[in-house]
Amino acid sequence: MSGNEDTGKNPMRYVWFTTLYNARAYYPILAILFLDLGLTLDQYVLLNLVWALSIFIFEVPSGALADTLGRKTLLVSASVLMIAEMSCLLLAPKNGGWLLVSLCILNRFLSGLSEAAASGADEALAYDSLPEEKREDAWDEVLSTAMRFRSVGFVIAMILGGLMYDPSIINRVTPDSLNIGTELAHRLPVALVLLQGIGCLCFSLRMVEPKKTHAEGISKACRDALGLTLKTAKWVFSHPPVRVIVIIGLSIDAVVRNFATINSSYYRLIELPEWSFGFVGAAIGVGGYIVPTIAAKLNQRYSTLANLTIIALLALIGLSGLIPSDSWWCLVPAALLMMNLGFLRFTMSRALNRASDSSQRATVLSVKGLSFNFAYGSFSLGFSMLLAAFPDDPSGNQLRQALIWQVPFFALVTGALLLRGKWVLQKIS
Repeated sequence: MSGNEDTGKNPMRYVWFTTLYNARAYYPILAILFLDLGLTLDQYVLLNLVWALSIFIFEVPSGALADTLGRKTLLVSASVLMIAEMSCLLLAPKNGGWLLVSLCILNRFLSGLSEAAASGADEALAYDSLPEEKREDAWDEVLSTAMRFRSVGFVIAMILGGLMYDPSIINRVTPDSLNIGTELAHRLPVALVLLQGIGCLCFSLRMVEPKKTHAEGISKACRDALGLTLKTAKWVFSHPPVRVIVIIGLSIDAVVRNFATINSSYYRLIELPEWSFGFVGAAIGVGGYIVPTIAAKLNQRYSTLANLTIIALLALIGLSGLIPSDSWWCLVPAALLMMNLGFLRFTMSRALNRASDSSQRATVLSVKGLSFNFAYGSFSLGFSMLLAAFPDDPSGNQLRQALIWQVPFFALVTGALLLRGKWVLQKIS
């Protein structure tokens, strides 16, 4: 079998890899999974700082390693790390004190490291495996297939994760002799993701590296990648139009993404049954299909700053709507926030791709990702400290109080950045 025939199977292997890697069954119950293990909500939010910092530190060298050691090596490593991070959660003892906390920290660190290793390497390997003739058209088809697979996988994973976490649902469809307990049921979504990690490992091992690795050493490649990133970061934050877009964008993303990581805890607060969490996540995912169409029309009609203002106002409405936390109607602002993230990502991608030269476009997007993760990690730290400042008596008081205080913080910071951005852009126009 020729090399071309071998690499020709990479695109479909990429589709399966990205589907299994990203559509994780524990997503709809992520926050309460850690809380039910014995962590407090502020400890869990602080773990997100570990995750964000792990990605932040390893994102740049992972790109250099992919070009030096090979994209397949990075994908295999990402799969092994995925298996390891799931194993940490399966082994973590409930209410296990320092051992529980240590394994949860290790889980978040390995998860971030895995994300950094897989980031871009999967797409790059699949893209380079396509025939050079009409490669762009072929890549559009591969991307469309991957998006369809991920969408179906996401819906299935959301529903399964929510149902498997609820022992009452599991015991209704299994023989009475099994009698699955609560603690075992809470590990089932994690076990399913562990199997997905094994699937990722199988597909990544079967991939074929389409290009030889670079002759330069790893240390030189890392230095070059770091140098290019720092140079591009200097350009991003010294080029007023791009600086305004990135800083306003990260101020919105940090707050809204923080809610996205604790949404299952919020669903429990408004007394939503746990089995329904997956259905809610799937419904929001399906609803998100209309976001790109709306975002495209608004971006074609209005300026980037105007669209960021609309996004900020929608986020403020959503964050304010969370505060009552007394009925299922609070799902409406929660869904608005989640779909608003799609609007923000579309707007950011469109604006940065237009503002960047083709020679530095990928690095600009990398700098944007690093900046967003740093801001998200910083806000997670602040939100954790805010949670710790309030007593959780009655139950849920911590989260209710934190949700109240984040609204004026978001309004003041983002409002000031929008006004500053408008002034800067007017000054240079």
